[in-house]
Amino acid sequence: MSDAIDTLFEFPCDFPLKVMGKRSDDFRSLVVGIIQKHAGPVPPDKIVERPSKDGNYLSLTCTIHAQSKAQLDAIYRELTSCERVLVAL
Repeated sequence: MSDAIDTLFEFPCDFPLKVMGKRSDDFRSLVVGIIQKHAGPVPPDKIVERPSKDGNYLSLTCTIHAQSKAQLDAIYRELTSCERVLVAL
C-alpha cells in the first residue's frame, strides 16, 4: 500500500514524537540521537523535556518534519527496540 492510503497524515508534515524512559544523564542524547539518525537535526526549540513528578522518569517530545510513514515507522521501530525507552508515542 502507498503512504497516502496507509495513513491519515499528509506528508511532509510536522509530527511530535513523545518518548519516555528512566531519567539519566544521557537519556535525552540517546533519544535525540535515534531520532536524528532518521530525521536529521532537531532544533533545540523543537524538543520539550518534562521530568515526572518524583523525577524518576523523563518525557521528551521532539517535533520533526516527517517526510513519510516509512520514516516514522523506522523511528518508532528503533525507539521501541531500545531497552531504555519505556514508551514511544
